[in-house]
Amino acid sequence: MEYKLTMRSEMDTIELAQNIESEKFPNMVICLNGELGSGKTVFTKGFANALGIDETVTSPTFNIIKEYDGELSLYHMDVYRLDGNTEGVGIEDYFTKGGVVIIEWANTIKDILPEKRLDIKFKIAGENTRVLVITPHGREYEELCEAVF
Repeated sequence: MEYKLTMRSEMDTIELAQNIESEKFPNMVICLNGELGSGKTVFTKGFANALGIDETVTSPTFNIIKEYDGELSLYHMDVYRLDGNTEGVGIEDYFTKGGVVIIEWANTIKDILPEKRLDIKFKIAGENTRVLVITPHGREYEELCEAVF
């Protein structure tokens, strides 16, 4: 099942992230896809804030992975620059570290993504409007979506 939501502001995206965070669990993987400027990092900032992370969250474009300590650890990844080559990066190790993994540009590494995950596709539909298509993969993620939507 897919869920289609329209966000009319950055605040809408932040509120969605906070609502999803309220249903978090260890080893949660959230895969974000969408064009540049569509709201992927805004979502991650909202999620991080809800986790109690006070640090400024920025896209880890040049770092690939940024780690934040909160209620659960947050592993924020931007895999765009990897161009699908994940060898030696150790991304898979983060899927079982007990925290939450949020991956921007996740479609570029789809071959190594866990089977159970939450996919969120961002589409720009206007200056401040975004359409999000959310697809849960696995029972935990389906239950999360039922609780949030």
